[in-house]
Amino acid sequence: MSTLLNQLAETRAFIASKVKTDASIGIILGSGLGNLANVIKTDIAIPYEEIPHFPVSTVQGHSGKLILGELSGKKVWVMSGRFHFYEGYTPQQVTYPIRVLHALGVKTLLLSNAAGGVNTSFKVGDLMVINDHISMFTVNPLIGKNEDSIGTRFPDMSQPYCKDLIKLVQDIAEANHIDLREGIYAGVTGPTFETRAEYRMIHLLGGDAVGMSTVQENIVAVHCGMKVFAASVITDLGIREEENIITHEEVLQAAKDAEPKLTLLFSELIKAL
Repeated sequence: MSTLLNQLAETRAFIASKVKTDASIGIILGSGLGNLANVIKTDIAIPYEEIPHFPVSTVQGHSGKLILGELSGKKVWVMSGRFHFYEGYTPQQVTYPIRVLHALGVKTLLLSNAAGGVNTSFKVGDLMVINDHISMFTVNPLIGKNEDSIGTRFPDMSQPYCKDLIKLVQDIAEANHIDLREGIYAGVTGPTFETRAEYRMIHLLGGDAVGMSTVQENIVAVHCGMKVFAASVITDLGIREEENIITHEEVLQAAKDAEPKLTLLFSELIKAL
């Protein structure tokens, strides 16, 4: 077996020694969006540093635990805290947990993130369903030897985010009177927030929001054959007139303020699956 397959086998065996489950839903909680973990009936929470071959979260707002629990009557795996290329991890390390979730039986992956608004009609606190992404500003995590037992060498990316899941969430939002945006997410490496010129370029390319996560995770999930849903909290505005600056603290606060709506959408979506 390859190094990757050996590592996955070791990680899966370690987790299986802690808990038995057939959970088919995985959730990754983004910056400031960890409150969903508090409404889950937790079976076990494993710190990342205890899991073989797992990276460790280094960013404020990411607690760093793999949680198995129950939400809306369904067993779910939850990553409370994700990994980013800008932390110094390789794209393969960033996405290793996605492969672990797949090895644990996850077939549907729900992603959330904090993002900068590029669409000029967006405002801070908006929720945006991601219907597509621009990945050319990030390093593709599938570069290197392909594991044919996991997925094809050249995955089709014509529908990276599942249309059926998007429709379910749109119906849930309408029933609960939640305003929901929809658009294209541009993934960048970070850790700097974008310059005004970069925001304008992303806007011209068709991006509605920009962020430093999610794209690499989505690529690997699609490679594994998962269905993916993703949503962004618009935590700052890149296309703006006033001379203001963006801070990570403000991003966390905006994400926290939008948290109840996102928690409701995710909870109801899981109930409908």
